[in-house]
Amino acid sequence: MAVPFRRTSKTAKRKRRTHYKLTAPHLVVCPQTGEFTLSHRVTPNSGYYNGQLVLERKEPKKAEEVAKKDSKKKK
Repeated sequence: MAVPFRRTSKTAKRKRRTHYKLTAPHLVVCPQTGEFTLSHRVTPNSGYYNGQLVLERKEPKKAEEVAKKDSKKKK
């Protein structure tokens, strides 16, 4: 098993690790909704990418509809 000849000093270790850092995500403004989104990805709220509709968004179910379905299943 290889063993280092000398101990790595704190300064040398910290100099080597200076490039290990987080980068901020690249955000762009969606032309349809005006919200910030990651570039080169479909906007989740509108479903548009590059000016074209890619995903059709389903409307969320209302609590009343869910309650009606649950009551029908119990009967």
